[in-house]
Amino acid sequence: MQELRIDLGARSYPIFIGDGLLSRADLVAGALAGKADGDTFAVVTNTKVGPLYLDSVKRALAGKRVFDVVVPDGEAFKTLATIERILDALAGERMNRDGVVIALGGGVVGDMAGFAAACYQRGVAYVQMPTTLLAQVDSSVGGKTGVNHPAGKNLIGAFHQPVCVIADTATLLTLPERELRAGLAEVIKHGMLADLEFFQWIEGQIERLLSREPDALAHAIRRSCEIKARIVGLDERERGVRALLNLGHTFGHAIEAATGYVGWLHGEAVATGLLIASDMSHRLGWISRSEFERVHALLQKAGLAREAPRIGVARALQLIGMDKKVRADKIRLVLMKPLGHALVTPECPAETLRSVLTAYFGAT
Repeated sequence: MQELRIDLGARSYPIFIGDGLLSRADLVAGALAGKADGDTFAVVTNTKVGPLYLDSVKRALAGKRVFDVVVPDGEAFKTLATIERILDALAGERMNRDGVVIALGGGVVGDMAGFAAACYQRGVAYVQMPTTLLAQVDSSVGGKTGVNHPAGKNLIGAFHQPVCVIADTATLLTLPERELRAGLAEVIKHGMLADLEFFQWIEGQIERLLSREPDALAHAIRRSCEIKARIVGLDERERGVRALLNLGHTFGHAIEAATGYVGWLHGEAVATGLLIASDMSHRLGWISRSEFERVHALLQKAGLAREAPRIGVARALQLIGMDKKVRADKIRLVLMKPLGHALVTPECPAETLRSVLTAYFGAT
């Protein structure tokens, strides 16, 4: 087992990475010490993950009061209606402020369970148990919780840090191929925004990652978490440098909103967003043509080179305008200058932005 730590003062917490960790009740107990009694646990999961791992988690918590809340699977259900369903279950079981919510699943489950924990009785403790690669390398870390709105991705939510993250790499063995590839988008993103050496390592190890070789996956998860932990530790509530973690997400979120959160996995949309952001960076002269081609080639090898929906420039601009990085009606994009170093900029010439959007989303 490997252990990292998110350094946030009183809200600091550990990230545990290893095989077979879902059965380690001692990890949960240690993280809860001094933060919650931990006598009542609400395990929030979905219809896909629950049949695989719910019983294991319940056995690990034998002797405690445990109940489960099973929600539908998929981004389309990441809504306030599902949050209400979770809150109804917590209230129905009369869970008090000493109770603990466990998020058992991928990023959608983690975001919703965390948001419900943030809202219930004005905040209760929760544990992240991510079961997808994307959740293990990104969404389970950092305390962002929330749900989608028809106007945009993750528009409703709260910052609420977990007491710990338990990333059991054994869960990746049951992960569908498409979801594994989608998770690699966030791994690639971390190299693109902060660590060229890590990006180069991914280029050389992509086949091993796709083959789910344990050592390769463990390194990818650890390094991704290290990069995110460092940035979150500097800027917990995204007032500055944390926005760099949204590389590819401005365009990716627009794709998800435009398609009603159906037909695209989050990582797939982010991957297309990474390609668009790389193209924009190249057109501005901030990365070379060869660097842009490296990004494109790696996304292709990962099976993530998917065309954006042809929604037109006007609709794309409308959706991008709902991005949470917009300030004073100015679109702020996360780009690279050069590959391996991201920055947030409001200085994107309108004609360049329209040209890039036309190339990927179509003119009308």
